Amino acid sequence: MRPLLDRTTRPALALGAIALLVSLTAASCEDTPDVGLADVGRSTVSELVDAPASVTARAAVTLTAPADGTLARLAVAPGQQVAKGQLLAVISSPASQTRLRQAKQALDAAKRSGGGGPRVDLSAARRKLDKAARDAFDEARKAAAQIADPAVRDALLAHIVAAETGYRQASAGVASAADAVQRGVASLGSAMQALGSAQRLQAQQAYDLAKSTVNALSLRAPIAGVVQLGGTSSAAAAPDLSSLLGGMGAGLPSGVSGPVAAAPAGVASAPAVGAPISTGTAVLTIVDTSELGVVAEVDETDILLVQTGVAADVELDAAPGVSYPARVSAIDVLPTPNSRGAVAYRVHLTLEVPSDAPAPRPGMSAVARLRVREAADALAVPAAAVFTCDGKDCVWVRGADGRAQRRPVEIGASGADTLQVTDGLQEGERVVVRGVDRVAEGDELP
Repeated sequence: MRPLLDRTTRPALALGAIALLVSLTAASCEDTPDVGLADVGRSTVSELVDAPASVTARAAVTLTAPADGTLARLAVAPGQQVAKGQLLAVISSPASQTRLRQAKQALDAAKRSGGGGPRVDLSAARRKLDKAARDAFDEARKAAAQIADPAVRDALLAHIVAAETGYRQASAGVASAADAVQRGVASLGSAMQALGSAQRLQAQQAYDLAKSTVNALSLRAPIAGVVQLGGTSSAAAAPDLSSLLGGMGAGLPSGVSGPVAAAPAGVASAPAVGAPISTGTAVLTIVDTSELGVVAEVDETDILLVQTGVAADVELDAAPGVSYPARVSAIDVLPTPNSRGAVAYRVHLTLEVPSDAPAPRPGMSAVARLRVREAADALAVPAAAVFTCDGKDCVWVRGADGRAQRRPVEIGASGADTLQVTDGLQEGERVVVRGVDRVAEGDELP
């Protein structure tokens, strides 16, 4: 709900050129210098919301050194436009090369070891022993059969059968023990084989990591854009490029990161060719300026008026008087503290750059004027005509008898200098627009 107006003034929602609907009459100014009247007319009323803003790039990625070494080569110049995948710089890192050789040697050794366990086969020996026992018992039975004395022969055969039965029982026990030993040996072999596989896997992973580090010593552009040596500045005003870098790190190759702390005062922020470089040092940043945008911080009291698709005009602090068309593309759900310590919501806008306008740079400060509501051919009065009475918006109307009548009105769109009146007035009526605090009910008006 729109807040009620002060009796003498109505705060302007935005600066901008809005054609006044009415003009003061010469007669009213001549007759009563302290009180002025104007005719109620029609015009377009635009309600604006002003918000501090900042220019943003489509994306920005900082490439850092993946290992300690020296900057051996810089293949691009500051401000140069590069394509995705283009070689940007080369870092020399003997330590990384040494780790790669050692990892390759460890991998080759792990592959040669095979990881197999001991193999023991007891079943063949057991089968051979059983065959020899059977042959011996068969020969014993043949020899017993040659004995003529039946009693002696029968006694000897019974002894042979008892011996064979005892052997079979002993053989079954030996077989069970042999099987247990065989299973134990097999388990040991499986464990040794699993250990060997784990060692080979570990060696492979170490080699892959060392290989990726060496490959990353050649820095390539992860996106197309403009080259900036070093990282992003830590002193940029919010919202700045750091908001664009969020979420860029996931899935990027080694050596690509988000914002990097700035170098100390008096020290160059970008490493020179041939200079030592440590892991994580920002080498250069790629900024994609193919699509510029604007992030505006809209106060919580105005955010409900802003909708996706709302048109806006953006004015840069660096280019006063130049208007850049923009349109709301997204509105953040969660708030952010603004520069005044109040609650605000970030509104994202797409930005158009006129051909004759200076090209904005990411991070530039600006003011976004969002046209949150617009009423065409609306019945309107100057903002100075409206005041608060009995908790309502009112105006002084010149009645048919020439005297002042206080009349409540309903206000729609609120422009900088004019207000839309949705109820309470008719076109052509005359209202007090100057000196409303000097008029009382029934006063004679010019």
